[in-house]
Amino acid sequence: MGWRSVIVTQHAKMSYSAGLMVVQTMDGTSEIPLDDMALLMVSTTQAVITSALISALVKNNIKVIFVDHAHQPIGEVNGYQSANRDCKVLENQFNWQQQRKDVLWTKIVAAKINNQISVLKCFHKDVECLQNELDQLEVGDETNREAVVARKYFPLLYNDDFSRHNGSAINAALDYGYSILLSETNRIIAGNGYLTELGIHHRNQANHFNLGSDLMEPFRPIIDYWVAGQKFRELTPEVKIGLIDCMNIEIIFNGKKEILRNAISRYVTDCLNYLSGDKDETRIEVEFTSEVPNDALNGNV
Repeated sequence: MGWRSVIVTQHAKMSYSAGLMVVQTMDGTSEIPLDDMALLMVSTTQAVITSALISALVKNNIKVIFVDHAHQPIGEVNGYQSANRDCKVLENQFNWQQQRKDVLWTKIVAAKINNQISVLKCFHKDVECLQNELDQLEVGDETNREAVVARKYFPLLYNDDFSRHNGSAINAALDYGYSILLSETNRIIAGNGYLTELGIHHRNQANHFNLGSDLMEPFRPIIDYWVAGQKFRELTPEVKIGLIDCMNIEIIFNGKKEILRNAISRYVTDCLNYLSGDKDETRIEVEFTSEVPNDALNGNV
């Protein structure tokens, strides 16, 4: 599996040749092996990409994300079907047991809140109110502790007046980082042959990525953590590069140290196996290392 996140930020022509992505800009020509790539972010509306390259990227399960004129992620390229997708897999997904979906969603919410608490502790914030909400979590999160915690968490992390509904630079960065996280999650779901549209909790008919929106939740606090550790007044290209680089942050997942991209792959596959009845238990335990957010990525911002 590839590991590189390639970001195109200027006027360019991208084409395909003999297993390579060829990028031509005013500064010269670069050749990047597709085998090395996990993600292509076309972070400009002034780039041209050939259909041959798009076809090769899709065949190699490389996620391609495009931005709009405001430079916010607006869409991504998905193949019609994964090489692993067949009728048996889809039938299995449509028949996932409600009990397993409820149990997994409970673990996802618990992991997310635990990680939010960890983030607040790293910034020496009071976590008692979040811990109290976590203690009230029920199977399936019937009382929506996730939303209650979110309303308390963000003002504690950033400032008392902070709202997720304004157009601040912090919100722009969070949305950008979440888009990258969702895209990576979707890539693993599709790679395992499942539909991203059919979630276990999210059921928005207009959302093509309900399942990705479900499974990404425990890792959202990593984006929050990184953003809280930076100083910026606007969503600059450097901030965007740092957010994309978050996929290479080193964390401890279920007791094993690995980069976030690999942890997501292992986690998503594990969740899908649990939902499909191929295993009876699943763990979601995340620990941050000193790499997040103050050391390794500050050079990008």
